[in-house]
Amino acid sequence: MIRGDRDDSVGPELPGSVIRAAVETALAEDLGWGDVTSDTLVPAGLEASAVMVARQAGVVAGLEVAREVFLAVDASLDVELLARDGATVEAGAALLRVSGRARSILAGERVALNFVQRLSGTASLAARFVEAVRGTGARIVDTRKTTPGLRVLEKYAVRCGGAHNHRFHLGDAVLLKDNHRAAIAAAGETLAQAVARARASLPHTVTIEIEVDTAAELEQALEAQPDAILLDNMAPEELRVSVRRIRQARPGTRIEASGGVTLLTVRAMAETGVDLISVGALTHSAPAFDASLDFRIGGVAP
Repeated sequence: MIRGDRDDSVGPELPGSVIRAAVETALAEDLGWGDVTSDTLVPAGLEASAVMVARQAGVVAGLEVAREVFLAVDASLDVELLARDGATVEAGAALLRVSGRARSILAGERVALNFVQRLSGTASLAARFVEAVRGTGARIVDTRKTTPGLRVLEKYAVRCGGAHNHRFHLGDAVLLKDNHRAAIAAAGETLAQAVARARASLPHTVTIEIEVDTAAELEQALEAQPDAILLDNMAPEELRVSVRRIRQARPGTRIEASGGVTLLTVRAMAETGVDLISVGALTHSAPAFDASLDFRIGGVAP
């Protein structure tokens, strides 16, 4: 069991400051002017215990965040983590136990569950994509299609599921997409000239990636000599041809695929030889993980 003491960090994966900021916003949203139901009807001194239980199998994430929720509501609560983020659990597994004032547990219940259900859903979906491409050499990565304000947490959940992160924000790397290409062309500049200008003005640590949709755009991208090329919305055979062309022309170029990726299509995409497959669904369409808080007045929670 992992005791529920506050700490400035839960390790290099997810700083405590990020957790506290998210929890503060969520509690302000949910508690408003207070829990009028519990504050009116539940005796102030009543003690209770509760266990958060997984109602389905999957990969859990957000337990550290749930712990912070309860401690933010009431620092006197005793919180024990019964599983760790990134663990694969079966239906019925106990994830977290909290005990103390009944009012406080009830005040934090929904927010704690919201975080665990959202983040565990993302982690579980990420794990399914990772398993789907196992043995191919392709790496599953996320996108910036995240819930506003929750990007760091959702990308953490992606890592809990065994997948990897793409850019965290627009300052991480240069990624020339179709709208950027249109703006560059409108300014009378070639793609190669734009990339050369970027290399001259940015630190050497900033990588440059170009998105292409067609074979003609791929040739332009190869001429520009980026660090990576993103093949967007291509069928498997078109991907295969494009990968061969890139390997032939610029062997060291990282190759990413994206667009319409599902659990049914991802294996075929991976087998074309791409290095990365970016999946927006990891964060924008992951179904919520089913979990509940089993509550007991007094004694020890089940």
